Amino acid sequence: MRAGLGVKAARVAIVVALFAIWEILSRTGIVNPRLLPSATDTLATLGDLLQRASVRKDLAVTASEVVTAFALAVPVGALIGFLIAENRYFAEVAKPLLFFAFSIPKSIFLPMFILVFGVGFSQKVGFGFFSTIFIVIMSTTTAVESVKVEHLTVARSYGATPVQTAFRVYLPSMLPVLLEALRISMIFNLTGVILAEMYASRDGIGHQIATWGENFQMKQLLAGVVMIAAIAIAFNELVRWVETRCSHWRT
Repeated sequence: MRAGLGVKAARVAIVVALFAIWEILSRTGIVNPRLLPSATDTLATLGDLLQRASVRKDLAVTASEVVTAFALAVPVGALIGFLIAENRYFAEVAKPLLFFAFSIPKSIFLPMFILVFGVGFSQKVGFGFFSTIFIVIMSTTTAVESVKVEHLTVARSYGATPVQTAFRVYLPSMLPVLLEALRISMIFNLTGVILAEMYASRDGIGHQIATWGENFQMKQLLAGVVMIAAIAIAFNELVRWVETRCSHWRT
């Protein structure tokens, strides 16, 4: 308990220290305030932005795109990953290709998504899906392979059905890896959607950030970055909380 509080206190201290350094660099003129507005001014701008209906609408648009892409990519990727892990021949054929596809920067395919889907919801969801599915497939494959053969043998020896084997053996064994993969997948998903919005979009918070950047509105730009970072951290902590709640089940 004390160790956990110590870790949280250290995290808060690091964030406070970073904001303090940011404030000092800007206020003392070490860095031009026009290029790096102070932390307090940026946070005040963030509060102002959140009161604007247009910004809240863009946040809602981005959230709907992120959730849709995530809801599509996770089950599809998990199913493909499971099939790969369960078939040795398929795994030997597909794994090198997956690593190759994963290593290619996804942004180079953005123009193709615009050509196929046009500029809009489908294009951004499609690119978010594309940015996420490879990490889901690879993580699921690793999770399935982490299940001990002895556990499967015992379950099948006692006549466990496929559904019982899935929920009593596979899922508890895979849970730690899957939850970790969920966090990483959401980061890829969020990045993919924001990138698609910045590249070509008429709405969404990524479109707003791109517009602020093009017009050198540094306070708004940095406030947008802080806003996205806060959303990503909130989701990360939510998954950590779920992981803590499930810890007794997986053992």
